[in-house]
Amino acid sequence: MDDLPPPLLLEILSRLADSADVARCRVSSKTLNSLALEIRSVNLQCSYFRYAKSRCPLTRSSITPFKQVFNKLISELKIVETVSIGVEKPLRLVVYDDVEDEEDDLFLSDVNFVNVWLPKVCGDLRSISISDFWVQSCWRRSDVLSLLSSFCLNLLDLEIKNAWLSVDGLTPMAKLTTLTLEFIRLDDENLEKVNECFPWLQALNLIGVGGLKDPRIHLMHLKTCNWTLSNAPMSISVIAPSLVKLTLKCVKPKLLLIETPLLSDLNLSLESACNFKVKEFSHLKKLLLESAGLRSLLSTFPFGRTVSNLTAVSTKWEVPVGVSRSILELLLCAFPNVSSLTLTSGVWSEFETYLGLGGLEPRAQMKGLKEIIAYLTVNDIEVTLSAIFSLLDNCSGLSNMAMFVHRDVVSNVTSSLISRCMARSTRVRWKWGMWKEGTNDAWISDAI
Repeated sequence: MDDLPPPLLLEILSRLADSADVARCRVSSKTLNSLALEIRSVNLQCSYFRYAKSRCPLTRSSITPFKQVFNKLISELKIVETVSIGVEKPLRLVVYDDVEDEEDDLFLSDVNFVNVWLPKVCGDLRSISISDFWVQSCWRRSDVLSLLSSFCLNLLDLEIKNAWLSVDGLTPMAKLTTLTLEFIRLDDENLEKVNECFPWLQALNLIGVGGLKDPRIHLMHLKTCNWTLSNAPMSISVIAPSLVKLTLKCVKPKLLLIETPLLSDLNLSLESACNFKVKEFSHLKKLLLESAGLRSLLSTFPFGRTVSNLTAVSTKWEVPVGVSRSILELLLCAFPNVSSLTLTSGVWSEFETYLGLGGLEPRAQMKGLKEIIAYLTVNDIEVTLSAIFSLLDNCSGLSNMAMFVHRDVVSNVTSSLISRCMARSTRVRWKWGMWKEGTNDAWISDAI
């Protein structure tokens, strides 16, 4: 390997995802040892195996403290543009109730630790990722945001996971464009500091951020937002005039306000909203709606005429008794220009039951449908076939149907379903697959 050109060797070393692997390469060759100092990134993750050895009385003395290893690695580099430090996923799953750990060796958002290495490398830093060990960090509040905002004037991307974060002393970070906070206890109950100090964000990911009361995102340059709320705030507001993609998962806010005039892709999951306010979605093309009360949510959802790609997820079984329309018909009425429709098992099962109670009336809104993707449980093959044939009869423009059959359905039933559907309609291109909760979907046939 020493015969390879130094630039190529440096490129190979730079592509190693783990700095521990780089360290192993360094001891194997003087050339690699010298070139490794030119690498511009540090990525060090503490494994569960390392953690266990550091706690075992028989092996503890042989384990170099994790923070010490990191400080040595980063101090040897000439220029550092990317820092990623944390604990591997199996260690993240360890919860406070299972482990008594009063130490701070994996409290990685500790300002005393960060202040050791940050001032030396902050000038060239573009990306920082810190993933704390929750057992140690959950009861220790960190001022690391204030420290980062003071030193990292050129930072573009910041990610912090599994920490308790204070916003005291946080100052504006004018160049930061991407922020990810995941499983965070945040002392900013209305997100006022987030709005004030990260005004140029283009991508914001708030996953399981707790401590929020009436959170309000108000960012003028935000383009994508992924927001999963771990608690149930009274109100939720998203005001972002440049936003084009929003994923929002919440429970039951009393007020949900969305002002995003350029939004084209919305993934909305909620139980219900007592007061749902939106300004017209004149650019919305792709929509996923997930709710335990999908029927009631559809009655309040405005401005659906621009949607062409729609996915409906019902998380609670609804028996269509005393209703004049199935959820499917409500969907097609609220979103009359849909060309691609995905129905998960709850919505499809409700549709099958509705057909058994009264049947499906032909509706003009169905003529625009080109593609249907459905997740089937096939409790009764004749009922499932009746539902499929009803759609074929009422959707004259339908050209593609992708049917996912539950993995627990016996093979001969699945085979019969496939053969009878394909014999029923040759104008449709059929695709068949299998699905089951907690597993990835799998195709069993290509388009036919």
